[in-house]
Amino acid sequence: MRRLSWLPGLLLWLCATAPAAAGISLPERNFSPAQAQRLNIVLITADDLGKSLGAYGDPMAQTPNLDALAAQGVLFERAWVSQASCSSSRASMLTGLYPHQHGQIGLAGQHEEFRLRPGLPTLPGLLRSAGYFNGIIGKLHIDPPAAFPFDRRWNDQNGAIESRDVRRVARVAGDFVRQRGTKPFFLYVNYFDPHRPYDSDADQFLGLPAAPYTAADVTPLPFLGIDSPQIRSEVASYYNGISRLDTGVGLLLQELKRAGVLDRTVVVFVSDHGAPFSRAKTTAYEAGVAVPLIIHWPGTSRAGLRSEALVSTVDLMPTLLEAARIAPPRTEGRSLRPLLGGNTPAQWRGVLFAEYNAHAPEHFYPRRAVRTARYKLIHNLDSACRNPLSYIGNTRLSPTVRPAPGWNPTYRNLFQPPEFELYDLRNDPFETSNLAQKPTQAQRLGNMQAALMQWRQRTGDPLLNPGEIARLKSALGVGCVSRR
Repeated sequence: MRRLSWLPGLLLWLCATAPAAAGISLPERNFSPAQAQRLNIVLITADDLGKSLGAYGDPMAQTPNLDALAAQGVLFERAWVSQASCSSSRASMLTGLYPHQHGQIGLAGQHEEFRLRPGLPTLPGLLRSAGYFNGIIGKLHIDPPAAFPFDRRWNDQNGAIESRDVRRVARVAGDFVRQRGTKPFFLYVNYFDPHRPYDSDADQFLGLPAAPYTAADVTPLPFLGIDSPQIRSEVASYYNGISRLDTGVGLLLQELKRAGVLDRTVVVFVSDHGAPFSRAKTTAYEAGVAVPLIIHWPGTSRAGLRSEALVSTVDLMPTLLEAARIAPPRTEGRSLRPLLGGNTPAQWRGVLFAEYNAHAPEHFYPRRAVRTARYKLIHNLDSACRNPLSYIGNTRLSPTVRPAPGWNPTYRNLFQPPEFELYDLRNDPFETSNLAQKPTQAQRLGNMQAALMQWRQRTGDPLLNPGEIARLKSALGVGCVSRR
């Protein structure tokens, strides 16, 4: 068997992988200001990947290429997505706005309410206007696609399962780089792995991974609190997808090096949200909103740095625009470049925010969340109703699939969420003990509620109006199943 393994009082409080490609060396060069003005940009996105990399301490992950990228760049320990759902998260990366601001509050193509608001500046649009040659490989999955001007597209809006062919992705990337001429380029690479479906093709696709895991080789993901043969089989498939993803990243970096552009390219690796399991994807729990984020910026990033700054994927757009020497529009993010050298500015944010609205229309269940370095608050805006999406895959509870001892209250909060959930992430990383009703936590609860409300007001959250929740439920055809 393989080895497993976010008023004064408030402000004071805030302060209080192919083996042959493994370990590819990224060039470290210092560039003059003139040389550094037109860096190329490669944004790599994984689909449904939690912090399941060797570089993040996961002993089951076979990720030598991504681990090498982290060793030569900056790894962010506390990175959040805006929403743990594909289209909403990806739209935030490319606009620097939260879902309730940009409008893509659910999956693209699922409903007219799930659509980017017209006229918003986007990362590809701004880069193209500045003379960049833009390309996308894999799915965009944002409506309307026309809001994102790419010169070259190799994508399937509805799935992009073909991007499991990581060798072809690398070849397409190489062709794209050669087609750009002398222009700087932006390449958006979206791997489908480790997204479902989990079947024999996901376990080994075109021979990758060479030695796939089986159910006997793995243990359940710790945030699940569930063990069964079905769960272990799905976890094995998840890690096989991660291995294939890692191989793809290694091949992609090799192709960029072969083309002679790697030393002039900012490389960002991130996931759109956490793993496709219960209590992760489509939730506001850490397993859903906390993601891997690695940045290599030639001449700027400090090799091997592990940053504990609170960062968000809304920060990616201003970061990459700075790499292109483009003044950003108004966004909710901020450039991460000051963090890449190891010095966190004194004025850096003390909280992170995220939300959840819907996945498919029938999954509408709005939430808002805030975290500090240690604590996390989730506000379930429609807590009088049951959560319509309380399981993913085979983690549905049944007589044969039961939570481990002591986890029943945790799953009760998943099925029938209270209005507020407060967690101590330091002592309770898997969010099993809700502190919201503890008298000793009353002041902290009030402070975090105030921070969350301030953010919602500042960003114009339409769901501050209860009538908007009712309107959306009616438009989406969503009823309410009482939680009692």
